[in-house]
Amino acid sequence: MPEPQHTATAVVLTALPVEYDAVAAHLTDLEEDVHRNGTRVEIGRLGGTAWRVAVAELGEGALNTATLATQLVEWLRPEVLLFVGVAGGLKAELEIGDVVVGTKVYAFQGGKQTPEGFHARPEVWHGSHRLVQTARSALRELKDIRGHRRPIAAGDVVLADDRSALADFIRRTYNDAYAIEMEGSGAAHAALVNGSLDALVIRGISDHADPGKAAADASGSQELAAAQAARVAVAVLRKQRPRGTGGDSEEGPQAGGARYGGDHIDFRGGVFLGPVTGKGGEQR
Repeated sequence: MPEPQHTATAVVLTALPVEYDAVAAHLTDLEEDVHRNGTRVEIGRLGGTAWRVAVAELGEGALNTATLATQLVEWLRPEVLLFVGVAGGLKAELEIGDVVVGTKVYAFQGGKQTPEGFHARPEVWHGSHRLVQTARSALRELKDIRGHRRPIAAGDVVLADDRSALADFIRRTYNDAYAIEMEGSGAAHAALVNGSLDALVIRGISDHADPGKAAADASGSQELAAAQAARVAVAVLRKQRPRGTGGDSEEGPQAGGARYGGDHIDFRGGVFLGPVTGKGGEQR
């Protein structure tokens, strides 16, 4: 069977080499390209799909991510923006290698310090509805991955003390967050300011945001977590077709009826007992 024509671009952002390598391992025919300001990506094919995938290693931090993600979006004009990487787990039920798909991302450091204490002024970005729905479906099929569809907390801090004042603040103020990381808010904000681009943050759990972080990292937990997150990201792209390629998901038309495709109606599989009339309308 011939490969589908690659009709749309997905940009996958990472911060660390281990995250970059985990994503790149799923792509073929990789070629490096360089933005005029020096930002480098590798662009390859995701076999069996219509996606052209550009993967970038941007380094750590939300501000850096937002700036460079905006640059890449303006350059590559992607349809989908993913951030894929590792994170610390905030819930006791999480295990190393679990994957958290960010239904929303909190930027947890904003607020006002007063004599009465710190008053949080959070910002939040919701994951793209299309991609969150696709991720829910993909996770149901990935039987060997423990997936969680939950909020993620993002801030420019590495949390390695679960008894610290910061950990307590996050538990009290963002108590539904399952993972903590550094770049998701930057990626989400870049997607928002670039025309509400479909975006999703996918994180593999590499530690428990406690004093055991260094030992977990040394044991290979980041490699495992990054690989699991990359598998979920790839599953999402395989299941989510680019817009305008005959449907937004891998499933075909439902049998036995018409299907609306935006600018046409697909009657394949339908049975009609009378005439069908098409009428053109004014463009809106």
